[in-house]
Amino acid sequence: MARPLLLYTTLGCSLCEKAKAEIWPLLKPFDLSLQEVDIADDALLLERFATQIPVVGLGDHDDVCPWPFDGEQLRHWLGNRL
Repeated sequence: MARPLLLYTTLGCSLCEKAKAEIWPLLKPFDLSLQEVDIADDALLLERFATQIPVVGLGDHDDVCPWPFDGEQLRHWLGNRL
């Protein structure tokens, strides 16, 4: 089963759509599934990421890949963690 790659986002985030374009090609090679997490649903996430989204992570809120990133930067970040 694919491990979830978390995309911290919120409704109307136009940069999040750009981030998804960089994320999609990496899901299969890293055996990941994209899971969007709306920061507006969690006060702690909202406080932590409100000015940084889109942010990609694997579950550790202290170890994330914040925007801006391109596919190569994200590949490198993932490669160091998986």
